[in-house]
Amino acid sequence: MPAPSRPSVTAVVAVAVDVVLVVVFAAIGRGSHREVVDAAGVWQTAWPFLVGLAIGWLVARGWRRPLAVRPTGIAAWLSAVIVGMLLRLVTGSGAALAFVVVATLTLAAFLLGWRAVAALVRRLRRDRSASRSDAAVAP
Repeated sequence: MPAPSRPSVTAVVAVAVDVVLVVVFAAIGRGSHREVVDAAGVWQTAWPFLVGLAIGWLVARGWRRPLAVRPTGIAAWLSAVIVGMLLRLVTGSGAALAFVVVATLTLAAFLLGWRAVAALVRRLRRDRSASRSDAAVAP
């Protein structure tokens, strides 16, 4: 039986970026409502979304294409929002419609946005590299 492969550095970094962005989302939300922004408070707000994020990564097998908007980013985002809100509801934290809308839009910007920027940077680098190769071959 082959040994399990280790996650790529890219996948580890991508998970870390996603986790940091969910924590930032929670901290911003707490601050905007004048709640205490300490580790315990941020954890209390963030954990349901972090559970959802983890489920999204597993469902999409995000380690295979960690920088991809689709499927990894979309699965991570939708799962973070849906599972996060469901966990908030079952634990009595509530999920007011305005909060659902803000969380959906903010987490989309965070979890999809950095991946879209990364894709653009990769495309620009690839195009620049291709044009250099073409220039080197030109007579």
